[in-house]
Amino acid sequence: MKKEHPTNPEYVEQLIRLLSEDNTAEDLKKIAIDYHPGDIADALEQLTTHQREKIYSAVSDEGLAEVFAYLEDVGKYLKELPLERAAEVVSWMDSDDAVDVLEELDDTMENKIVDLMDDESSEDIKLIQSYEDDEIGALMTTNYVVIHSNMTIKQAMRSLTAQAADNDNISTLYVIDDQDKFYGAIKLTDLIIARADDPLESIITNSYPTVYDHEKIADRLIDLQDYAEDSFPVLDWEDHILGIITAQDITEATDEALGEDYAKLAGLSGEEDLHEKTFTSIKKRIPWLIVLLFLGMGVSSVVGTFEHVVDLIPLLVCFQSLILDMAGNVGTQSLAVTIRVLTDEELTAKERIGLVFKEIRVGLCNGLILGTMVITFITIYIMLAKHQTFGHSILISLCVAAALILAMIISSFVGTVVPLIFHRINIDPAVASGPLITTINDLVAVVSYYSLAWLLLVEMFKLY
Repeated sequence: MKKEHPTNPEYVEQLIRLLSEDNTAEDLKKIAIDYHPGDIADALEQLTTHQREKIYSAVSDEGLAEVFAYLEDVGKYLKELPLERAAEVVSWMDSDDAVDVLEELDDTMENKIVDLMDDESSEDIKLIQSYEDDEIGALMTTNYVVIHSNMTIKQAMRSLTAQAADNDNISTLYVIDDQDKFYGAIKLTDLIIARADDPLESIITNSYPTVYDHEKIADRLIDLQDYAEDSFPVLDWEDHILGIITAQDITEATDEALGEDYAKLAGLSGEEDLHEKTFTSIKKRIPWLIVLLFLGMGVSSVVGTFEHVVDLIPLLVCFQSLILDMAGNVGTQSLAVTIRVLTDEELTAKERIGLVFKEIRVGLCNGLILGTMVITFITIYIMLAKHQTFGHSILISLCVAAALILAMIISSFVGTVVPLIFHRINIDPAVASGPLITTINDLVAVVSYYSLAWLLLVEMFKLY
């Protein structure tokens, strides 16, 4: 997973210019030290293979690992290194970043690199790879510092110093007891300002938030966001620390989840990106489009049953799209609110019913406001543009307004109830709700509009 870095275009241009020149190895080492790894990564993407090789030779394995963490297609650049060097670079990466990099390689090269890595690094990678993609363990890193609860302040500082050489996530130190079980956490600042004769227990937070390795990421994202912590310990079911999940991991997982939900609301089976192949995008979009095609044909056939109403009052067709669009908009709003509520909290039966009635009330009130505007503007439009009498114009505008209010009430109801039902039967409401609700609301709007037109304008007032 690529690290985010606000690129400085000026620095990148300077780097490209410097790296394009005929520099000595010492010059290149100094350049690499002077610039942020993220800027070097952006520059690497714009250099030739030969120019990149000069950087590879001048930068240490650890430095190259930091640069590669900011690259999008790391596998491409990793293949430009000798296999043994590639293994060393991956070994210096955080274990979660290393797993992401290895996933970009073919199985043969991945296995070769893992075999060449030191035992500790390869074991960490195999541990993370053993989890499903939607589990907390798949996001964790083994880059953390652990302190024993029976240490003194001075011993804890020495232990930190020794571990910091290999682990740079030191803002929070994790404490274990004499059975190697999680005991609490210590803030680095608290350890630094503590007096040597203070008991370690006085700076340990025992109620520090934790997560378990096999928990689902989606189930814990909201909980973790509520804490302003830089990292959280990942435990097994015996409370032993396996790794940590950082705030950056949580942010990236949240962004990814939001992107997937956005794609699902559009009826896609997964999130697309700019570089995705055309055929892959087609495969993601076509299933729902086929379903919606047949549902749309159903809506069209319903419209056909009101053909006699349209024949008698052709002017009604002018306002059909208005009813359809407003019904769709209202349904989408209710859907978005419901999915957000379902994501943030677990609702009781009473709260679900309350949510439904609240959305219906909102739909009714909005419908009354918009209906009043519709009566005014459509009456004026018909009189001026279609040269109809006031009585004729007001009757049609009243019919349109009544249909609009009814469609908005029903759309609010459907937009709330459908995702609640899907959630109840353990189907992701974001997957099916969006396209389905749009089509249902189209059907509701058409039936409401033409049924009221037939009842009020044809049967009651004989407006033809």
